[in-house]
Amino acid sequence: MLRFVIIYLYMKKRSIVFVHGLWLHSTSWKPWMDFFTKAGYEVFAPGWPGDAATVAETRKHPEKIAGVGINDAMEHYSKFIKTLDDKPILIGHSFGGLLVQKLLGENVGAGAVAIDPAQMRGVLPVPLAQLKSGFPILKNPFNITMSVSLTSDEFRYGFGNAISEEESNKLYKKWTIPAPGKPLFSGAFANFNPNTEDQVDTANAKRGPLLLISGGQDHTVPTVVTKAAFKLYKDSSAVTEFKEFPDRGHSLTIDSGWKEIAEYSLDWLQKHSL
Repeated sequence: MLRFVIIYLYMKKRSIVFVHGLWLHSTSWKPWMDFFTKAGYEVFAPGWPGDAATVAETRKHPEKIAGVGINDAMEHYSKFIKTLDDKPILIGHSFGGLLVQKLLGENVGAGAVAIDPAQMRGVLPVPLAQLKSGFPILKNPFNITMSVSLTSDEFRYGFGNAISEEESNKLYKKWTIPAPGKPLFSGAFANFNPNTEDQVDTANAKRGPLLLISGGQDHTVPTVVTKAAFKLYKDSSAVTEFKEFPDRGHSLTIDSGWKEIAEYSLDWLQKHSL
């Protein structure tokens, strides 16, 4: 009997849950999902609450994601993860990167890769580029209860500044969807609100390994922000590592160089037996 249990555990695939951030649809993870499936993982990429199954359908109904906050997304992903047979690996980008840190801090996942993760409470630097990137939403206080779309120029500044304008425009047309404004306001005032939804348990010593990845040219989440988040984990003895890709921007998970990030993430996961 024990032998069969050991064989089952050996053959069983580790699952990965991909978590997207604002303005990108969950299907933007498809190249990553194909890549990790070939590497032997079982993969999932649920959208945020209110997202439709396709980019086109989500664009048609922006009202369905209006008012969705970080805690709403946390509850949504936590419920999904509980339907799985084991604790999955969590890979998130932007606000998805913040979410996977929160989930890992609550011991929901086995390990996590947070790519250009959105700002958490305790991160103090607010670079000018980040302010400019968030201004289209934060300039109107009514956006906190609404969903907001980016223009191609706003996407170019916030996501596609490190790639050609042609590629940025193609990615904008292919993957962008409206996003709720609430998470941006939560992040902007996280350090002034003790009950903010942007809190992460950075002191948890029993959680799985965490890798923080930063694009050195990122305007939306500049490297100084990710480095500041990395420093917040100093009181935890759990594995926490940081990696910067100096020439990459916020589009690093979806642009033509996505595979470099995926391959590094895979190597890191395997190094930690995940």
